[in-house]
Amino acid sequence: MENILKADQLSYRYTDTYCIKDFSISFNKGEKVSIIGPNGSGKSTILRLLTRLLKSETGTVLLEGEKMNQMKEKEIAKKLAMLPQVNNHKLDLTVRDLVTHGRNPYLKWFEEPNAEHQTHIDWALAVTNLTKFQHRPLLALSGGERQRAWIAMAIAQTPQILILDEPTSYLDISHQIEVMELLEDLNRSLGMTIIMVLHDLNQAARYSARLIAMKNGKVVRQGTPSDVFDSDFFREVFAIEATVHLDGDKPIYTPIGLVQRKQKKIGEM
Repeated sequence: MENILKADQLSYRYTDTYCIKDFSISFNKGEKVSIIGPNGSGKSTILRLLTRLLKSETGTVLLEGEKMNQMKEKEIAKKLAMLPQVNNHKLDLTVRDLVTHGRNPYLKWFEEPNAEHQTHIDWALAVTNLTKFQHRPLLALSGGERQRAWIAMAIAQTPQILILDEPTSYLDISHQIEVMELLEDLNRSLGMTIIMVLHDLNQAARYSARLIAMKNGKVVRQGTPSDVFDSDFFREVFAIEATVHLDGDKPIYTPIGLVQRKQKKIGEM
């Protein structure tokens, strides 16, 4: 398959004990991938390195075979869009105003969106089911609607790659499913490459073709959800005991408890 995004030998250091070192990874065109792992494993850092929000100390990131550090920001934004984990939901904007910002990579600083750009904005609103809310302020929306508005802004860029950091955080279960089904449809109908960090492991397995599991800044396992999910994986990566069963063709895990470790009793020296 054709690589659309590739990182080679990336390194980044927060502290002496927390770092990414010689990290390499690639994503294929049209893939739907979730990066999973315990807190502090480096998942969000990798997304920021892939999108140049953080500068790698070593290595290169290739977007369609071209070095991203040699590309202009607007050229990158026409091909790749990222939604960080925390968006400024208090922006005093209507939904349409927000989505209009997605056309910025195609505009000069003094330009207003013309009819062609308005067509892309209308499309992004329609795809995300927000046309009827387009003139409402963001603060008047539910959590799921608001998250869809941010996704609409991202896809108004008409990117080939959409990267999301915890897109379902802080949403109730119905809104989580709403967002995940939207991403599924974007991948299926448009062939958009979807790369996301997800905290909910069963959600990651259900909505991803490939899982990349990280721990301590390294990839420790990757493959289809069925390849990744087994008792040893949960024991080694998350330090829990778990059972795994199939729901259709997707694996589902059920946690049983923490991995038992030998501990000193209270009062022992």
